[in-house]
Amino acid sequence: MEQQGTDQQTAISRVTTGMPVVDVTGAEVGTVDLVQRGDPNAVTVQAPTAVPTADPGGSLDELIESAATEEPDVPADLAARLLRTGYLKVSTEHAPTGAVYVLADQIAAVADGRVRLDVLATSLPAED
Repeated sequence: MEQQGTDQQTAISRVTTGMPVVDVTGAEVGTVDLVQRGDPNAVTVQAPTAVPTADPGGSLDELIESAATEEPDVPADLAARLLRTGYLKVSTEHAPTGAVYVLADQIAAVADGRVRLDVLATSLPAED
C-alpha cells in the first residue's frame, strides 16, 4: 500500500500545468491548470460545532473571499480526500463549471508530454 502511494506521488510530480489530459479511452479531457501533491497528514474537514469558536463579525468578507479562492472547490468529504492523495485540476469543456478534479490514484501514466487517466472523463468530479 505504501509503495502505491509513492508511485502516485512520483506520477503527479512529473505533471506540469498546461499538459493535455486524456481518459482511459484516449478521449481528450482538457488541460492541467493546477498540480497539488498529496499530504497524508491533511486535516480532515469536520462539521461545524454548535458553539461558534470565533466571532464572524467584521471578518465575514474575508471568510467569503478565502472560500471563493480555496482549492479544491468540491464538497468537504471529497476535498479532504483530494488533499490527502494529491490531485490535478483540469480545465475542460466536459463540465458546466469548466473544470474537473483528478485524484492522484486516477493517473495511469505521465508520458509523451501528456497525462493518461485510468478512468472515464465522465466519472471525474466537477468543480462546484
